[in-house]
Amino acid sequence: MLSKIIGSVVGTKNDRELKRMRKVVSKINAQEAEIQALSDEQLQQKTAEFKARHQKGESLDALLPEAFAVCREASLRVNGMRHYDVQLIGGITLHEGKIAEMKTGEGKTLMGTLAMYLNAISGKGVHLVTVNDYLAARDAELNRPLFNFLGMTVGVIYSQQPPQEKIDAYQADITYGTNNEYGFDYLRDNMVFSLKEKKQRPLNFCIIDEIDSILIDEARTPLIISGQAEDSSRMYALINTIIPRLKRSKDEEANKNNEDEDFWIDEKTVRLRLAKKAMKKSSAS
Repeated sequence: MLSKIIGSVVGTKNDRELKRMRKVVSKINAQEAEIQALSDEQLQQKTAEFKARHQKGESLDALLPEAFAVCREASLRVNGMRHYDVQLIGGITLHEGKIAEMKTGEGKTLMGTLAMYLNAISGKGVHLVTVNDYLAARDAELNRPLFNFLGMTVGVIYSQQPPQEKIDAYQADITYGTNNEYGFDYLRDNMVFSLKEKKQRPLNFCIIDEIDSILIDEARTPLIISGQAEDSSRMYALINTIIPRLKRSKDEEANKNNEDEDFWIDEKTVRLRLAKKAMKKSSAS
Protein backbone atom coordinates (compact mmCIF):
# COMPACT_ATOMS: atom_id res chain seq x y z
CA MET A 1 0.00 0.00 0.00
CA LEU A 2 2.81 2.37 0.97
CA SER A 3 4.67 1.66 -2.27
CA LYS A 4 1.57 2.56 -4.28
CA ILE A 5 1.24 5.87 -2.45
CA ILE A 6 4.92 6.69 -3.01
CA GLY A 7 4.60 5.65 -6.65
CA SER A 8 1.64 7.93 -7.20
CA VAL A 9 3.61 10.86 -5.77
CA VAL A 10 7.09 10.44 -7.29
CA GLY A 11 6.10 8.18 -10.20
CA THR A 12 7.57 4.88 -11.37
CA LYS A 13 11.19 4.49 -12.43
CA ASN A 14 10.02 4.54 -16.03
CA ASP A 15 8.17 7.82 -15.42
CA ARG A 16 11.28 9.35 -13.89
CA GLU A 17 13.44 8.19 -16.79
CA LEU A 18 11.03 9.69 -19.32
CA LYS A 19 10.95 12.95 -17.38
CA ARG A 20 14.74 13.10 -17.45
CA MET A 21 14.85 12.36 -21.17
CA ARG A 22 12.21 14.97 -21.97
CA LYS A 23 14.54 17.57 -20.49
CA VAL A 24 17.21 16.46 -22.97
CA VAL A 25 14.64 16.61 -25.78
CA SER A 26 13.90 20.20 -24.78
CA LYS A 27 17.61 21.00 -25.18
CA ILE A 28 17.59 19.41 -28.63
CA ASN A 29 14.50 21.35 -29.71
CA ALA A 30 15.98 24.59 -28.36
CA GLN A 31 18.79 24.30 -30.91
CA GLU A 32 16.54 23.63 -33.89
CA ALA A 33 16.25 27.24 -35.11
CA GLU A 34 20.02 27.76 -34.94
CA ILE A 35 20.74 24.51 -36.79
CA GLN A 36 18.10 25.26 -39.44
CA ALA A 37 19.89 28.53 -40.24
CA LEU A 38 23.06 26.68 -41.27
CA SER A 39 23.87 26.08 -44.92
CA ASP A 40 24.40 22.51 -46.15
CA GLU A 41 28.16 23.01 -46.03
CA GLN A 42 28.05 24.41 -42.50
CA LEU A 43 25.80 21.54 -41.40
CA GLN A 44 28.19 18.98 -42.86
CA GLN A 45 31.15 20.59 -41.10
CA LYS A 46 29.49 19.89 -37.76
CA THR A 47 30.64 16.25 -37.84
CA ALA A 48 34.31 17.25 -38.00
CA GLU A 49 33.66 19.75 -35.20
CA PHE A 50 32.06 17.07 -33.02
CA LYS A 51 34.98 14.69 -33.62
CA ALA A 52 37.50 17.36 -32.66
CA ARG A 53 35.59 18.23 -29.49
CA HIS A 54 35.29 14.56 -28.55
CA GLN A 55 39.02 14.00 -29.06
CA LYS A 56 39.69 16.92 -26.72
CA GLY A 57 37.70 15.19 -23.99
CA GLU A 58 34.08 16.24 -24.46
CA SER A 59 31.86 13.21 -23.84
CA LEU A 60 29.27 11.88 -26.25
CA ASP A 61 26.62 12.58 -23.61
CA ALA A 62 27.61 16.25 -23.67
CA LEU A 63 27.52 16.29 -27.48
CA LEU A 64 24.16 14.50 -27.66
CA PRO A 65 21.73 17.48 -27.79
CA GLU A 66 23.59 19.28 -30.58
CA ALA A 67 24.48 16.07 -32.47
CA PHE A 68 20.86 14.90 -32.41
CA ALA A 69 19.71 18.33 -33.62
CA VAL A 70 22.20 18.16 -36.50
CA CYS A 71 21.17 14.61 -37.43
CA ARG A 72 17.49 15.58 -37.39
CA GLU A 73 18.05 18.59 -39.65
CA ALA A 74 20.21 16.55 -42.03
CA SER A 75 17.51 13.87 -42.22
CA LEU A 76 14.92 16.51 -43.09
CA ARG A 77 17.10 17.92 -45.87
CA VAL A 78 18.26 14.60 -47.31
CA ASN A 79 15.26 12.30 -46.83
CA GLY A 80 12.47 14.75 -46.11
CA MET A 81 11.88 13.06 -42.74
CA ARG A 82 12.11 14.88 -39.41
CA HIS A 83 12.56 13.04 -36.10
CA TYR A 84 9.65 13.51 -33.71
CA ASP A 85 10.10 13.88 -29.96
CA VAL A 86 9.21 10.22 -29.34
CA GLN A 87 12.01 9.23 -31.73
CA LEU A 88 14.44 11.54 -29.93
CA ILE A 89 13.56 9.78 -26.67
CA GLY A 90 14.11 6.43 -28.39
CA GLY A 91 17.49 7.61 -29.68
CA ILE A 92 18.56 8.66 -26.19
CA THR A 93 17.44 5.27 -24.86
CA LEU A 94 19.51 3.39 -27.44
CA HIS A 95 22.56 5.56 -26.80
CA GLU A 96 22.35 4.67 -23.11
CA GLY A 97 22.39 0.95 -23.93
CA LYS A 98 18.75 0.31 -23.06
CA ILE A 99 15.93 -1.41 -24.91
CA ALA A 100 13.48 0.87 -26.73
CA GLU A 101 10.14 -0.66 -27.67
CA MET A 102 8.59 1.21 -30.59
CA LYS A 103 5.08 0.70 -31.86
CA THR A 104 4.46 0.00 -35.54
CA GLY A 105 4.64 3.24 -37.47
CA GLU A 106 6.71 5.14 -34.91
CA GLY A 107 9.76 4.93 -37.17
CA LYS A 108 12.38 2.79 -35.44
CA THR A 109 14.66 2.83 -38.52
CA LEU A 110 14.76 6.63 -38.48
CA MET A 111 15.12 6.65 -34.69
CA GLY A 112 18.21 4.45 -34.84
CA THR A 113 20.10 6.95 -37.00
CA LEU A 114 20.39 9.34 -34.04
CA ALA A 115 22.31 6.99 -31.73
CA MET A 116 24.30 5.57 -34.63
CA TYR A 117 25.47 9.01 -35.76
CA LEU A 118 26.36 10.11 -32.24
CA ASN A 119 28.40 6.99 -31.43
CA ALA A 120 30.13 6.98 -34.83
CA ILE A 121 31.65 10.35 -33.89
CA SER A 122 34.20 8.49 -31.74
CA GLY A 123 35.66 6.92 -34.90
CA LYS A 124 35.55 3.46 -33.30
CA GLY A 125 32.68 2.14 -35.42
CA VAL A 126 29.02 1.29 -34.92
CA HIS A 127 27.34 -2.05 -35.72
CA LEU A 128 23.68 -2.43 -36.66
CA VAL A 129 22.50 -6.02 -36.15
CA THR A 130 19.47 -7.30 -38.08
CA VAL A 131 17.82 -10.70 -38.50
CA ASN A 132 18.48 -11.21 -42.22
CA ASP A 133 20.60 -10.00 -45.14
CA TYR A 134 17.66 -8.32 -46.87
CA LEU A 135 16.97 -5.99 -43.94
CA ALA A 136 20.67 -5.23 -43.51
CA ALA A 137 21.07 -4.22 -47.16
CA ARG A 138 17.76 -2.35 -47.25
CA ASP A 139 18.39 -0.29 -44.12
CA ALA A 140 21.96 0.46 -45.19
CA GLU A 141 20.82 1.81 -48.56
CA LEU A 142 17.96 3.71 -46.93
CA ASN A 143 20.23 5.52 -44.47
CA ARG A 144 23.39 5.76 -46.59
CA PRO A 145 22.47 9.18 -48.14
CA LEU A 146 21.94 10.66 -44.67
CA PHE A 147 25.17 9.31 -43.19
CA ASN A 148 27.18 10.20 -46.30
CA PHE A 149 25.81 13.76 -46.11
CA LEU A 150 27.10 13.90 -42.54
CA GLY A 151 30.52 12.59 -43.57
CA MET A 152 30.02 9.03 -42.32
CA THR A 153 30.84 5.90 -44.32
CA VAL A 154 28.46 2.91 -44.43
CA GLY A 155 29.33 -0.76 -44.95
CA VAL A 156 27.34 -3.99 -45.25
CA ILE A 157 28.62 -7.49 -44.45
CA TYR A 158 27.17 -10.67 -45.93
CA SER A 159 27.98 -14.33 -46.44
CA GLN A 160 30.58 -15.29 -49.09
CA GLN A 161 31.77 -11.67 -49.25
CA PRO A 162 35.25 -11.07 -50.77
CA PRO A 163 37.78 -10.70 -47.91
CA GLN A 164 38.91 -7.15 -48.69
CA GLU A 165 35.34 -5.97 -49.21
CA LYS A 166 34.39 -7.35 -45.81
CA ILE A 167 37.39 -5.68 -44.16
CA ASP A 168 36.36 -2.37 -45.74
CA ALA A 169 32.80 -2.87 -44.49
CA TYR A 170 34.05 -3.37 -40.93
CA GLN A 171 36.28 -0.30 -41.20
CA ALA A 172 33.30 1.87 -42.15
CA ASP A 173 31.89 4.26 -39.56
CA ILE A 174 28.61 2.33 -39.57
CA THR A 175 28.35 -1.38 -40.43
CA TYR A 176 25.14 -3.29 -41.14
CA GLY A 177 24.87 -7.07 -40.94
CA THR A 178 23.09 -10.07 -39.47
CA ASN A 179 23.73 -11.55 -36.06
CA ASN A 180 24.87 -14.81 -37.65
CA GLU A 181 27.38 -13.13 -39.96
CA TYR A 182 28.86 -11.08 -37.11
CA GLY A 183 29.14 -14.28 -35.07
CA PHE A 184 30.72 -16.34 -37.85
CA ASP A 185 33.19 -13.55 -38.63
CA TYR A 186 34.20 -13.56 -34.97
CA LEU A 187 34.80 -17.31 -35.12
CA ARG A 188 36.75 -17.00 -38.39
CA ASP A 189 38.91 -14.25 -36.91
CA ASN A 190 39.86 -16.63 -34.11
CA MET A 191 41.00 -19.24 -36.64
CA VAL A 192 43.37 -17.09 -38.72
CA PHE A 193 47.15 -17.36 -38.46
CA SER A 194 47.93 -13.68 -39.07
CA LEU A 195 46.51 -10.48 -37.59
CA LYS A 196 46.32 -9.10 -41.14
CA GLU A 197 43.70 -11.73 -41.96
CA LYS A 198 41.34 -10.53 -39.22
CA LYS A 199 38.30 -8.65 -40.47
CA GLN A 200 36.62 -7.29 -37.36
CA ARG A 201 37.96 -4.43 -35.28
CA PRO A 202 37.51 -3.92 -31.52
CA LEU A 203 33.87 -3.66 -30.48
CA ASN A 204 32.48 -0.24 -29.61
CA PHE A 205 28.71 0.25 -29.95
CA CYS A 206 25.88 -1.68 -31.56
CA ILE A 207 22.14 -1.48 -32.01
CA ILE A 208 20.18 -4.73 -32.26
CA ASP A 209 16.99 -4.69 -34.30
CA GLU A 210 14.32 -7.14 -33.11
CA ILE A 211 16.37 -7.80 -29.97
CA ASP A 212 13.91 -10.35 -28.57
CA SER A 213 14.22 -12.46 -31.71
CA ILE A 214 18.02 -12.23 -31.91
CA LEU A 215 19.00 -12.56 -28.24
CA ILE A 216 16.30 -15.06 -27.25
CA ASP A 217 14.93 -17.02 -30.22
CA GLU A 218 18.02 -17.01 -32.47
CA ALA A 219 20.37 -17.50 -29.50
CA ARG A 220 19.11 -21.07 -29.14
CA THR A 221 20.87 -22.01 -32.37
CA PRO A 222 24.63 -22.44 -31.86
CA LEU A 223 27.11 -21.08 -34.39
CA ILE A 224 29.41 -23.90 -35.49
CA ILE A 225 32.28 -23.39 -37.90
CA SER A 226 35.08 -25.62 -39.12
CA GLY A 227 38.19 -25.04 -41.16
CA GLN A 228 38.84 -26.54 -44.57
CA ALA A 229 40.26 -30.06 -44.34
CA GLU A 230 43.96 -30.28 -45.19
CA ASP A 231 45.32 -32.71 -47.76
CA SER A 232 46.83 -35.47 -45.57
CA SER A 233 47.58 -37.96 -48.34
CA ARG A 234 51.36 -37.44 -48.06
CA MET A 235 51.26 -38.13 -44.32
CA TYR A 236 49.22 -41.31 -44.81
CA ALA A 237 51.63 -42.50 -47.50
CA LEU A 238 54.56 -42.00 -45.12
CA ILE A 239 52.79 -43.84 -42.29
CA ASN A 240 52.01 -46.69 -44.66
CA THR A 241 55.73 -47.25 -45.22
CA ILE A 242 56.42 -47.41 -41.47
CA ILE A 243 53.61 -49.65 -40.20
CA PRO A 244 54.68 -52.86 -42.02
CA ARG A 245 58.08 -52.62 -40.30
CA LEU A 246 56.63 -52.56 -36.78
CA LYS A 247 56.26 -55.82 -34.84
CA ARG A 248 53.50 -56.59 -32.36
CA SER A 249 54.06 -57.90 -28.82
CA LYS A 250 51.58 -60.04 -26.95
CA ASP A 251 51.35 -57.51 -24.10
CA GLU A 252 53.37 -54.83 -22.32
CA GLU A 253 55.42 -57.30 -20.30
CA ALA A 254 56.34 -59.26 -23.40
CA ASN A 255 57.36 -56.04 -25.11
CA LYS A 256 59.81 -55.22 -22.31
CA ASN A 257 61.55 -58.56 -22.81
CA ASN A 258 61.83 -58.35 -26.58
CA GLU A 259 63.84 -55.59 -28.23
CA ASP A 260 62.55 -56.46 -31.69
CA GLU A 261 58.84 -55.89 -30.91
CA ASP A 262 57.46 -52.35 -31.16
CA PHE A 263 53.83 -52.23 -29.95
CA TRP A 264 51.06 -54.07 -28.18
CA ILE A 265 47.27 -53.81 -27.89
CA ASP A 266 45.79 -52.81 -24.54
CA GLU A 267 42.67 -54.99 -24.49
CA LYS A 268 41.08 -53.13 -21.57
CA THR A 269 41.11 -49.70 -23.18
CA VAL A 270 41.14 -51.03 -26.76
CA ARG A 271 44.14 -48.85 -27.59
CA LEU A 272 47.40 -49.43 -29.37
CA ARG A 273 50.47 -48.70 -27.24
CA LEU A 274 53.68 -47.75 -29.02
CA ALA A 275 57.01 -48.48 -27.33
CA LYS A 276 59.70 -45.79 -27.19
CA LYS A 277 61.99 -47.83 -29.41
CA ALA A 278 59.25 -47.86 -32.07
CA MET A 279 58.99 -44.09 -31.86
CA LYS A 280 62.72 -43.83 -32.50
CA LYS A 281 62.37 -46.21 -35.42
CA SER A 282 59.54 -44.08 -36.85
CA SER A 283 61.53 -40.87 -36.40
CA ALA A 284 64.50 -42.39 -38.18
CA SER A 285 62.24 -43.19 -41.12
